[in-house]
Amino acid sequence: MERVNSTLLTEFILTGILYPLRLRTFLFVFFLLIYILTQLGNLLIVITVWVDPQLHARPMYIYLGVLSIIDMGISTIIVPRLIMNFILGIKPISFVGCVAQLYFYHFLGSTQCFLYTLMAYDRYLAICQPLRYPVLMNAKLSTLLVAGAWVAGSIHGALQATLTFRLPYCGPNQVDYFFCDIPAVLRLACADTTVNELVTFVDIGVVVASCFSLILLSYIQIIQAILRIRTADGRRRAFSTCGAHVTMVTVYYVPCAFIYLRPETNSPLDGAAALFPTAITPFLNPLIYTLRNQEVKLALKRMIGVLGTKSKV
Repeated sequence: MERVNSTLLTEFILTGILYPLRLRTFLFVFFLLIYILTQLGNLLIVITVWVDPQLHARPMYIYLGVLSIIDMGISTIIVPRLIMNFILGIKPISFVGCVAQLYFYHFLGSTQCFLYTLMAYDRYLAICQPLRYPVLMNAKLSTLLVAGAWVAGSIHGALQATLTFRLPYCGPNQVDYFFCDIPAVLRLACADTTVNELVTFVDIGVVVASCFSLILLSYIQIIQAILRIRTADGRRRAFSTCGAHVTMVTVYYVPCAFIYLRPETNSPLDGAAALFPTAITPFLNPLIYTLRNQEVKLALKRMIGVLGTKSKV
């Protein structure tokens, strides 16, 4: 593609992920199923938490419901366009659409980071200070903390989108990625991107490192408290409660650190790593939290039982 310095771009072309042509149908069906199951699974959790009175008044499940909403949003921002590439071929995305995709991805992604931290803090209070837990963490406070996470996430997303698209883009317009993200888009800028890369590294690094450090500190305290529990059954229940959260934090943070917190390279592994926070993690969250959480499973059974009774009537 020729570089035309006098004309600013009005659209970008997302090349998608690299794959053998013989796998096109398989990948289309695979990601379509991933997307459908992601939406259904997370919607089921949201409905369960909202409907069940034993869940929606407890901070842990308020966080879980909000996490499901975020997962549905991230999946919807990224996966449908990825699916379209398998059946319609590579289609352009408008400049405004690219800005919106980058903004909402970083808005929801950073909000998710903050939410994982709140969930770790909630588990710390519940296990390490059980007698004071109802006072230190109640439904009203958790709602305020969630609102704060949304606001902080929106500021982070706006900062990243503004810094990225304040630069001129005059060609070429081919983004070697499956969605508009900062490293891939900055490669196309017709100006020096050193300041952008530094600010992106520092901003995302501060968010990821601070959230991960707080989560790590919380779980160090949690593990010490669990090891002091005398009964094996008590220790097992405590580890089970925290196991789902630790699993999802690991699956989310490791790919994010790989993508954003290393020297700039254009590696094919970037796209593979980005599939985890955009497609795989939103799909796994409802599975892990429902399969490992006894209270959610009981709430689902109660809800299904109520629906079955009403249908018979």
